[in-house]
Amino acid sequence: MNDFDDLPENDGDAAGEGRGAGKYRAPALEKGLDVIALLVDVGHPLTMTEICQRLGRSQGEMFRMVQVLQARGFVEQDRATDGYYLTDLLFTMAMRQPPTQSLVEVALPRMRALAMEIGQSCHLVFHSRGEIVVVARMESNEQIGFSVRIGHRLPLQQSVSGTVLFGFQPEDMRRMWLDLLPKNADPEEVAAFVERADAAREKGYARAASSFVSGISDISAPIMRGDRAAAALTVPFIRHANLRHTIGSTTEVLTETARQISDLLPHADSRV
Repeated sequence: MNDFDDLPENDGDAAGEGRGAGKYRAPALEKGLDVIALLVDVGHPLTMTEICQRLGRSQGEMFRMVQVLQARGFVEQDRATDGYYLTDLLFTMAMRQPPTQSLVEVALPRMRALAMEIGQSCHLVFHSRGEIVVVARMESNEQIGFSVRIGHRLPLQQSVSGTVLFGFQPEDMRRMWLDLLPKNADPEEVAAFVERADAAREKGYARAASSFVSGISDISAPIMRGDRAAAALTVPFIRHANLRHTIGSTTEVLTETARQISDLLPHADSRV
């Protein structure tokens, strides 16, 4: 008899109802995954009391679970607030996966050449559960620049990178990604996002003033693997006195670099 044979097949509970749709249940594992999913969704530290309240669990149930996650390096505790937050361990583990690793390894030297030529930084973006996440970046050798930290996340529909990632997906994938957007997302905002994505697909890139930082225009081009964008290559373009390229010529160099990276990727790996 294995460890799960004596568990009921449909043991719904406050936090796990609907999540364990398979035949076998592992309640302890599910509690740990619920904590991780909660901290991902919230995006800021939560105290033990807040974790228990949000998951509908008792302190007795969750204390050991959170302590184990902390001991294994998945969460840390903020000394100022006593709140728990996710470390970058999950991100690091995901980056070790062969498809992800190969894409980043192929992209980095081309990103370096791009940054040196245009005198602007660039970063590589993946899709992750309805959001964009920055997985790599490259600085230029200019004295002045702007860069985005690795691990930075934004809702898909709020970024130029997200516009490109969504625009270069087949229709079935688009529907799946739209289902991942927050349920309270403004329908007009979502419709405008889809229009921008369609326009990006027509042009081969997306470009718009940053909605978060004044004076920056984000330019993004798709890195294709087969029939879909596996990643977006993005330049936060800053206008200054010593520009090496105009925004137009920067866009041309960026799209060519994205094409070169695409050509070097093994198309059989479509999981990224």
